[in-house]
This record gives sequence, C-alpha cells and structure tokens, in this order.
Amino acid sequence: MVESLARQFGPMAAAHPGLSGVQMLKDGPMSLSLRLLLVRRARLSLDVQYYIWRGDRSGRLLLAELLAAADRGVHVRLLLDDFGCGVGDARLAALHAHPHIEVRLFNPLRLRWPRWINFLFDFPRLNRRMHNKCLVVDGVAAVLGGRNIGDEYFDGSNPALAADLDALAVGAIAADVAADFERYWHADAALPLDAVVTRPSPAAPLETEPRDSDPAAEALIDEAADFDWVAMRMLSDDPDKVLGRAGPTELMLPQLIAALAPTHRLLLVSPYFVPLDAGVALLAGFVGRGVQVTVLTNSLQSNNVAISHAGYAPARRALLRAGVRLWEMKGRGLGPAVLGLVPRSLRRNPGTASFFRASASALHAKTFIADGARLFVGSMNFDARSWQLNTEIGFLIESAMVAGRVEASVIAELPYHSWSVELAGDGLAWRGPSICHRTEPGTRWWQRGVMHFLGWLPIKRLL
Repeated sequence: MVESLARQFGPMAAAHPGLSGVQMLKDGPMSLSLRLLLVRRARLSLDVQYYIWRGDRSGRLLLAELLAAADRGVHVRLLLDDFGCGVGDARLAALHAHPHIEVRLFNPLRLRWPRWINFLFDFPRLNRRMHNKCLVVDGVAAVLGGRNIGDEYFDGSNPALAADLDALAVGAIAADVAADFERYWHADAALPLDAVVTRPSPAAPLETEPRDSDPAAEALIDEAADFDWVAMRMLSDDPDKVLGRAGPTELMLPQLIAALAPTHRLLLVSPYFVPLDAGVALLAGFVGRGVQVTVLTNSLQSNNVAISHAGYAPARRALLRAGVRLWEMKGRGLGPAVLGLVPRSLRRNPGTASFFRASASALHAKTFIADGARLFVGSMNFDARSWQLNTEIGFLIESAMVAGRVEASVIAELPYHSWSVELAGDGLAWRGPSICHRTEPGTRWWQRGVMHFLGWLPIKRLL
C-alpha cells in the first residue's frame, strides 16, 4: 500500500520546524495530474474550494476521483461558488447524497433557472463572489493558486489554455489553509446544497473516468526532492467580505502590501489589471521611491474577459509617465515565426521551468514579487473586484531562492511572449523583438472602438 501523505511528509516537516515545503506548479497538465494523485492518496479528508468548476473533462476527472475517495471512506467537503459552478444541480445533488460527501454553495443564486435572472433583482449581493481556489488533503498538503477547475487551465491541447501558476505546500502552512477552509465552510454565505436545491432533477449518474497516474506527478510526491523548505504564510480575506461585513483589518490587500514592502523592484503579474486612481498612485509612489515596477498583464487580444481591458487601458499613459514598465501578453499562442526568436534554452519543453507555454493564448497567473525575495501566489488580481468585492487567498513565500527563480523565468521570457508598451508621441506603441505596432496588436478597429467606449463608463469598480 502507498504510504499516507501524513507519514510521508511528517518526518520532513519535523526536520524543518516552522518551515513549509513548497513546489511551484507552472505546467497545466502536471498541475491537474498532481491534484488527481493527491486526491487518490487521501486517507482521511479532502477539503475542496473553488470559484469555477467546469463540467468538462478536467472537471469530471476530479469529481470521479473525489467520488472514489468518498467510496474509500474519505470525508469530502466541496465548497463551490455558485456563480462559477458548471457541474449542474443534479450531479451536485447526487454527490451530496453520498454518505461521505458534503456540498455547500457559496453566496448562492436563489432561482436555479434561468440563472441570469437573479442578477436583475439581487445584483449587489450576487456581484460579490468567492474567488478562492484551494485543495487540502488530509490536512497535511495544500494546493492553491490561480487555477480554477476546467480544461482551459490544465489541457495543453486546449486552444484557450492560459498561462497560470499554482503552489503545492506541505508542512506547517497546510494547517493554516485547512483552518481557513473551515472558516469559509461555516460562513453565513456558505449554505448546504439541500438548502439551496430543494427540488433537484433526477440524480445524474456519477461518471467514473479512470486515469493512470502521471509518473512525473508520482515522482514529485514520492521523492519530494524538489521541495524548497521556506518561511511562508497564508493570506486571505474574511468570508464576510461578500456580505459587506469585513473590516479593513480583515481584508487581504492591506496585509499583502505591507508584507511585500518593495524597496528595489516589484514585479506584478495580473491577468486582469484595473488599477484605478489609487493603484496608479500606489505604483507611482513606489517608482518615486526608487523601486523599479514592472507589470505583466493581458493584451486586448489575449484577454479572455475583454471588458476588464476597458478598465485598464485608460490608465496606461499615466502608468508609463510615472515610470512603470508595462508588458502585455501576446494572444493566440506563439506562431512558428515568433517561437523561432525565442532562445532554445527558454523554449517550453518537459525539461524546462518556463513560466509561459508556447501554446498559451492568455495569461491567468496572479503573482507579485518584491525585491526578488518575497513572492505572492494566489487568486488575487490587481483590480477593484479583488480588492473590494471578491474573497481571495494566497501564499506569501519569503525566500530569495523561490522568488528569484520565478522572477528570472518571467523576466527572461517577457520580450518573446509579450509586447513592451511604450509612449510614442501622443499615442502608444507595442514593441516586440522584430516589430513595432502603433495600434493594439491582433485586434480590429471595432474591437478597439468598443473598448474605448466602455472605458468611459463608470464601471471600473465592478471590474
């Protein structure tokens, strides 16, 4: 029988008192394989919390593993944001009926169908969502980061694949994540499924899709050679934030700004970057104190939530004039001509630690790195929605080795996977290794016109 995670990681944790073992997960397929393997290795409990859970192949694979774990007697608790849940009430009801599975919906929609009608009469409440993404196994291992559950986060052959980042952590930090899950599980906004879905459709069959374990994922867990034992802590919002009841000291943003405290350089990777005037002032203030600030976000072409671009675009000139360095990810993946410009040592293959994938068509990672020494990875974007409306979670890793490794990977590849945005007279320019555009690359005039119009609307605090 395979050794339990507690027995496997216990001696290592004891040998590193007060520290936690962490492994960054840049590769989507590996990140899925690791989740499946961890669920398969569970012996006691699985606490699962996600904003989006698709009903596609990735979602079904993980549900099948959760069901198999419950059949082994593992206590499974599934906490899903109701807005992002694509599993379906019938399938959720079938899971909830299992003696070892409990399902709760966070900030649920009252009318089950058609769901969009709820927003017409309950928008202020439903506009606040649980954006957290985490998996806790037996209380000793935790995975959290930017990825939701769906093919666009894991499937390397999916044309909508997003470049993303998760972290697997074991040791002291896992208990903190488990305690945070407990706090959300018992929050006023988390309701048992049968309190929300009172008349479910006939129980849907719970498919089982057996999948062989990934040898690379097994090696990562069994050998544990690639774990870095570091000081790290978990940051999260109070779950009452979605009810408008959390005070300033219970919000994650002030904690994160104080913890990062950059003095030399700051790298912000945020797919949805809507800084508002306060964010522009914050970053400009850092630059004024001698901090080199670099921002990587999506371009209009790569942004899979295009309306967020309307909140970001009007701030570009002010940011650039303040001295912030802006980069926007190229969309649709790298074509052969562009890929040919990337140094061979940086091209994505199973043996490299590239932050990007050649096939990635969008950016979804959320990571902030200060002074090459402190790294945040989690669910929080640099936008008003993350700051004021949604709940978020993440790890703050205090390690020059880990932070420097991720920072170096991003910075080295920026010129090949993204456009450098620069001031050019009265306008902007998007510069690459061999070409310079004077309009947003890969877009049409009507797309730019729509974004310009939306940028004038008073909606930035909702984005």
